Amino acid sequence: MRKKLGVSFIVIMLIALVAVLYFTAAEKKKYVSFHQFLDDNIPVSSMTLAQSSYILDNSGRSISEISPQAGIRKNLINEEIPQYVKDLFILSEDQHFYEHAGFDLPAIGRALLTNAESDTIEQGGSTITQQLARNMFQSYDKTYNRKLKELLYAYELERKWSKAEILTQYINAVYFANNMYGIEAAANYYFSSKSSDLSKAELSFLASIPNNPTIYDPLKHFEQTKKRQERLISLMEKEGKISSSEAKKMTNEKITLHVQKKTDLYPDYVSYVEDELRSLVSEEKGYAKKITKANDKEKEILSKELDAEVQKLLESGVIIHTGMDRSLQEKAVKAVKSSLITTDVEAAAVVIDHKSHTIGALVGGKNYKKYEFNRSYQAYRQPGSAIKPLLVYGPYLQETGKGVKSTVNADAFCKDGYCPQNYSGQDYGNVTLDQAFIHSYNTPAVRLADSIGLKTAFSYLAHFPFKKVTEEDVHLSSAIGGFTVGMSPLEMTNAYTVFGNNGSFKSSHAITSVTDADGNLLYEWKEAEETVWNKATNDKMRTLLKHTVTSGTAKKANFQAPYLGGKTGTTNDYKDYWMVGLSNDLTVGVWVGKDAPTNLKSIESNAPHLSIWKKILIP
Repeated sequence: MRKKLGVSFIVIMLIALVAVLYFTAAEKKKYVSFHQFLDDNIPVSSMTLAQSSYILDNSGRSISEISPQAGIRKNLINEEIPQYVKDLFILSEDQHFYEHAGFDLPAIGRALLTNAESDTIEQGGSTITQQLARNMFQSYDKTYNRKLKELLYAYELERKWSKAEILTQYINAVYFANNMYGIEAAANYYFSSKSSDLSKAELSFLASIPNNPTIYDPLKHFEQTKKRQERLISLMEKEGKISSSEAKKMTNEKITLHVQKKTDLYPDYVSYVEDELRSLVSEEKGYAKKITKANDKEKEILSKELDAEVQKLLESGVIIHTGMDRSLQEKAVKAVKSSLITTDVEAAAVVIDHKSHTIGALVGGKNYKKYEFNRSYQAYRQPGSAIKPLLVYGPYLQETGKGVKSTVNADAFCKDGYCPQNYSGQDYGNVTLDQAFIHSYNTPAVRLADSIGLKTAFSYLAHFPFKKVTEEDVHLSSAIGGFTVGMSPLEMTNAYTVFGNNGSFKSSHAITSVTDADGNLLYEWKEAEETVWNKATNDKMRTLLKHTVTSGTAKKANFQAPYLGGKTGTTNDYKDYWMVGLSNDLTVGVWVGKDAPTNLKSIESNAPHLSIWKKILIP
């Protein structure tokens, strides 16, 4: 009975398929609406195969592969696919590929008969076009409903694409086990090579996998995969695609796998690059402006739209070019680890090439793992005296035109109930600006900020992208680092690049550009350079920073160099230690502390922040 029902169903299905074929092929006006229906509901022109994107360092070498959720894929164009591969798939998967209109009725009939016998979906009868449709629409369930959808999708593909386009996309789409999709990703993974560089025997081996990726997984069932390869070679010989001698040679060729793991290096830096990419897309696509004006509900909607935009970009196979310097990154990571071996204290470091305005290195923590809390840009801490060059001394020298040898009172200070003290608790009388700066006296800094006015002082700080600084921070205690939230190590280091550029500031970034696989520019930062203070003021600041390293609070970081300058910062109760400064070419910022602010006076004498800074910069 079940068999009779199955045969009856087959007859009905075949009649329906013939009818569909007839009606959709007709040119009469009354049938045009069906094609219009397909056009409206199956957007073939916008269909693409998601593929991997890559992050490159400043020398153009890959440091990270960002794969779509569906798997790893690297698309090839028609001309890049070896002809031998095309012949292999046509002969093994769909010998009537160039003859049918997307589906093969005799093959479907045979499959339906087999399935009726078993009362299950055992045999597919799918053409290459149907298999491509299945891959592109991600429908793998074995049901008759899925099959009917697949036929419509396949028919539409055949209407809109050439056979060459369909075959190319199929070879890019087909699954090769172990999360690899497409011949190029498979060649990269199993042989650490391009498909164009593989022998015909190796290509035959790869082409054996998609028929049944579970049975022919070469890592688990190498011998079974090899046997299928030999059957494919015999098929190619039988069809006259290769000679008997060539077939014998290919069969005897030893297949040696060289599995290449997914590239995933430098997690500290890569994590930030992925975040920065989102910011770049947000800026370029106008989301940033919209979000600033939106209410909470609108922000949530815009954020989801932005995430979808970024995901779409990454699945298009882009190349993200960065300024990461491998030697600097490795040096910075090593410096942090070696300086904090015996303690549970954490650290972050940022290195910027202030001439090119590119971030060369980022350290998110002592033993940072990808996507963990990245202290280099996600930790906002009180800056302590490290803020003085940007908020107090630079603005004061610019506003007054005075020199570093002019004097300021370093005795006790009180105003409106605010009475800060110097670190030692002592009074020093009148001292030069140089002395007050390099020894990081507090009361002179507050006096200087008060003398030019807090609004004036903060107008200079506004040149720098400190995200958490608000109107609530405009008070005297900010002159010595008392902010409501604080700054991140990246923000501080970024701001200090002003001292390496004659008083002008241009924000630095990790991403230098985003291109497609052919090198066409898609995104790049468009940052304007602006003058914060003049060169004369900047030269005075560089003198103060230099003296701090040679004979002030940062002298433990000193070594022989054409130029070194910096400023230390220690917050109340020794919860944070900072060292931010520069050489001729690089600006480096280091923060040391605990995620949960804790008194760390016990490590003060070891000065790990100075040790890290020095190790990064010393040749």
